[in-house]
Amino acid sequence: MDDLLKGRLGGADGYTIRCAIDGDKIVGRAGGKLSGKDIELEITERGVAGTVGDESVLIELQDGELRGNVGKESLTLRGVDRVSGYLGAPIVGWNISAQQTGEKLEGRLGSTVLGREFSFDLGSAPGWVGTLVAVVAFYALEPRASLSH
Repeated sequence: MDDLLKGRLGGADGYTIRCAIDGDKIVGRAGGKLSGKDIELEITERGVAGTVGDESVLIELQDGELRGNVGKESLTLRGVDRVSGYLGAPIVGWNISAQQTGEKLEGRLGSTVLGREFSFDLGSAPGWVGTLVAVVAFYALEPRASLSH
């Protein structure tokens, strides 16, 4: 039986995210059937690789941090159950913070005013996996998440 990671990005006016976790693979969808994006990630020995919509995701473990790219934006994540990091370039990027409590994950991307909150039921997944799924969904669904688009 697949383990499920499910939740919301952006509260009531945001997006539903639902992924199945099968071993090292995370497969699911962020958003609805028409405007949503597919998520396909695989946890490898060196990090995480995959796609969100048509964009590639490649993140590697370096010096205790996950570093790499979600599409055209750089990403840095640190921590397991208390996760922090950054998506994008300094000044125009998005701060990331999340806290896992049991199987629940609560977090925020961006500032208090312009940011998006996220909340997940993790199943057996660690907090950093839920945070990564929230970040890739945010990148794929929010036009303002990437100034390169």
